[in-house]
Amino acid sequence: MDSGAPWGDAVGMSGVADQRSQRVRGDHRTGRTPAAALFWRLFLLNGLVFVAGAGVLVLSPATVSTPVSVREVSVLTVGLALMLAVNAMLLRASLRPLDGLTDLMGRVDLLRPGERLAVSGTGDVAHLIRTFNDMLDRLEAERGASSAQALAAQEGERQRIAQELHDEIGQSLTAVLLGLKRSVDRAPDDLQDELRTVQEMIRTSLDEVRQVARRLRPGVLDDLGLLSAMSALASDFSKVSEVPVAQWLAQRLPGLSRDAELVLYRIAQESLTNIARHANASRVGLSLTGERDGVVLRITDDGRGLNGAGEGAGIRGMRERALLIGARLTLDPMPAGGTEVRLVVPVEVDRLVEP
Repeated sequence: MDSGAPWGDAVGMSGVADQRSQRVRGDHRTGRTPAAALFWRLFLLNGLVFVAGAGVLVLSPATVSTPVSVREVSVLTVGLALMLAVNAMLLRASLRPLDGLTDLMGRVDLLRPGERLAVSGTGDVAHLIRTFNDMLDRLEAERGASSAQALAAQEGERQRIAQELHDEIGQSLTAVLLGLKRSVDRAPDDLQDELRTVQEMIRTSLDEVRQVARRLRPGVLDDLGLLSAMSALASDFSKVSEVPVAQWLAQRLPGLSRDAELVLYRIAQESLTNIARHANASRVGLSLTGERDGVVLRITDDGRGLNGAGEGAGIRGMRERALLIGARLTLDPMPAGGTEVRLVVPVEVDRLVEP
């Protein structure tokens, strides 16, 4: 995919974030910052409590003599305790929404977008929550835009390298093979076996170069479509890892954009690569179906599973790709061991197209 592909359109999302940012900054132009407003709210709450306490003392028959009697100390202590209790209740009710905001700050992850805190409370606390939610909207939009640019550049570089491998190195190795064939035909008998061995080594190298070029840029995806590309990907995985892949590829799928097909292919590719490197699996399943939620890609294995391991660069890259097309990616343990990678690409399931 070249750098001008629709992934670059994600930059437009930053415009929404800018509008939200301007709306938040507009509150500061009034000269009443959220911190100052919260200060005055708390000040007034405390002031009301103290005024009420003072009024009770003034209107009550209680007096304070010198020296202070035990009864008077008891009355003052009870009054102070009541004032503190009322003050604590009012402050707690006003600041309770901040607990949820603190929890959200601790678990927020831009690769798992959409989590927001419901606006509750009154006045300035509600304004703080809305501002935080707007900040998350802006950060997610900016992260999506930057990821789109980076991945578009990556795909463009993959295509360039794959083309050079095919045109330059592939053609050179092919020319060497043809020259060796002529040399083998004219060589003495004692050198022919040695030249044939070199010929086989070069032929193997040429096959490896072609495989690398296919992994960098799946030409079959552009030429024959998603289903053929998935089938070829599973066959290549089985050939290299000697692990069988049970395939279930639906013959009728909802219409997908070119970007969505590429994301599906890349996530399947990365999942199979992770299985080959880390899972030590004996069986793998790959399915691509059209369901109520959209197009669903499932890749399962019976290997060692995640075992609490953190997400590496490969999985985080898969999440970034899923975000670009609004897809939902989950990685869950299988009941009998292993891992299930599930990607749901939302599309209109009514628009079925033939492969």
